[in-house]
Amino acid sequence: MSRTTAEYEPPAEPPGDPAPGEDHAFFGQPRGLLTLSGLEVWERFSFLGMQAILVLYFADSVANDGMGMDAGTAASVSAAYGTLVYLVSVAGGWLADRILGSYRAVLWGGILIACGHYSMAVPTATMTWVGLGLISAGTGLLKPNVASMVGKLYRTEDQRRDAGFALYYMAINVGAFAGPLITGWLGDHKGWHWGFSAAAIGMTFGLVQYVLGRRHLAGRKASAEFALPGDAMRRAVLMIVAGCAVVAALAALLAAVGWLTMDRFVDLLTLISVIAPVVYFAVMFRSPRVTGDERRRLRPYVVLFAASVVFNFILFQAYSTMMLLAASNAETSILGYHFPASWYASALGAFEVALAPVVAAVWARMGPRQPHASNKIAFGVILGGLSFLLMVLPTSGHADGTYKMAAWWIVGSYLLLGLGDILLETSGMSATTKLAPKAFASQTMALWFLSLALANGIQAQVVKVYGEVSNPAYFGVNGAIAVVAGIAVIALAPWLRRTMHPVR
Repeated sequence: MSRTTAEYEPPAEPPGDPAPGEDHAFFGQPRGLLTLSGLEVWERFSFLGMQAILVLYFADSVANDGMGMDAGTAASVSAAYGTLVYLVSVAGGWLADRILGSYRAVLWGGILIACGHYSMAVPTATMTWVGLGLISAGTGLLKPNVASMVGKLYRTEDQRRDAGFALYYMAINVGAFAGPLITGWLGDHKGWHWGFSAAAIGMTFGLVQYVLGRRHLAGRKASAEFALPGDAMRRAVLMIVAGCAVVAALAALLAAVGWLTMDRFVDLLTLISVIAPVVYFAVMFRSPRVTGDERRRLRPYVVLFAASVVFNFILFQAYSTMMLLAASNAETSILGYHFPASWYASALGAFEVALAPVVAAVWARMGPRQPHASNKIAFGVILGGLSFLLMVLPTSGHADGTYKMAAWWIVGSYLLLGLGDILLETSGMSATTKLAPKAFASQTMALWFLSLALANGIQAQVVKVYGEVSNPAYFGVNGAIAVVAGIAVIALAPWLRRTMHPVR
C-alpha cells in the first residue's frame, strides 16, 4: 500500500556512487534495491502496525490505558492523522528536491518516525500527540522520496525497472502484513504502548540496515538535485523554521484559551485537504508552461483523481471503522485459537502480496486486449464499494450490538479491498506520471498524495457518524456511493480513452 512507485528519470550520478545498471547482485537487481526494500518493510511494519491499533487505543477506556474516545471520534482523529501525513508528504518531496537531497530526507524522516514511535511508547496522552506529530513529519520526508531512490538505481532504458518496482511493492506489503501481527498481539496481551514500542524497534531496524547499505544507493553523495542557491537556501530554511515555530506557538495559544479543540483541528485539516488540490489543479490549468494538449489531458485526470479519492476513502477505513467493527462485532477465534482484532488488518497485506503477481500475469497474458487504465481504476473503485456492501449482510437483522459475525466476513471484505487496491494502485500512479504536464513532472507525487490527503480529510468527517447510525446504513450508503462512482467512470470510458490518448 505504498502509492509511491512513480516513474523517475535518474540524473547523472556523482563520482563514487554505483553506476545505474551495472549491479545485478540482488536476484538480478541492484543491491541497493535490497536496502530500500528492507527500509520499506520496516517502515510499513511500524506505520501500519501502529495504525492497526491506533483507533482501538483511542477508543479504549482510560482505565485500560486508552484515550476514552467514542467510536466516531476515535475514527475521525485517526483519519485526521492520515490527512496530516499526506499533506506533509507534499512538502517532503520539495524539501528533498531543493534542500536535503533524497538520501538525507529519507534518513532524517526515518529518525523522526522512530522518535515518534518511541514517544508513543511512553504511557501519557501528551507523548501520544508528540509522537503522532513526529511520525507525520518523518513520514512526510520519507515516503515521497524512497521510490525516487529506487528509480535512481536504473538507467532509463533498463528493462529490469518494472520487475524491481514489483519486488519493492511486494516488500511494502510484507511489512503491511507483519506489522499488525506483532503490534496487535502486544497491544492485546501486554498493553497498547507495548505495541507502539514494537513499531519503534521495527523502524530502528529499518534505519540501521538503510545506513549500513548506503554504499549501494545511487545519489547518496549528491546534494539536492534542484538545490536552491546558497542565499535562497538559507532564507528558505530560516522561513521554514520560523514558520513552524509560529504555527506551533499559535496552536498552543489557541489550545490554551480553549478555541483550538480536537474537533476544530480535524475540521481545519479537512478544509486544507479540500483547498490544496483545488489550488493545485487551478495552477496547472492556468499555467502558461502547460500546453494545450497537456491541458486537455488534465481534464480526464481530474476524473481519475476523484476516483482515487473515492476508493481511498474506503481503503483507509480498513484501519479505522473496520477495526472498530472487528473489535466489537467479529469473532476473534478460528479453530479454537484466539487472536487480536487488529490481526484482521494483516489480511489486507497478505492478499496484496498474493494477488499482485496474479494480476500482473493476467495483464501480461492479455497484452493489448487488457482493459484501458480508466476501466482498471473503475474496477478498483467498484471492488472497494463492494467490500463495504458485503458488510451489510452480517450487520443486518440484529436487535442490539452484541452479535458476533464470522471471521470470514471481514476477511472477505479485505479480499475485495486488496484486489481493488492493486488495480487502482498500478494504474492510477502510472496515469498520474503520464498525464501530468511536463512542467509539473517532478511534482507528480505531490498530486497523488493530495488525493490520499483528501480521501482522509473526507473520511475524518464522515466517520463521525459511525456508531450514531446503524452499521448496515453506514456501510451500505458508503459502499453504494463507491460502486456508483466506479460505474460512472466506466460510463465515461469512451470520453476518457479519447482525451487520454495516447495514454493507454
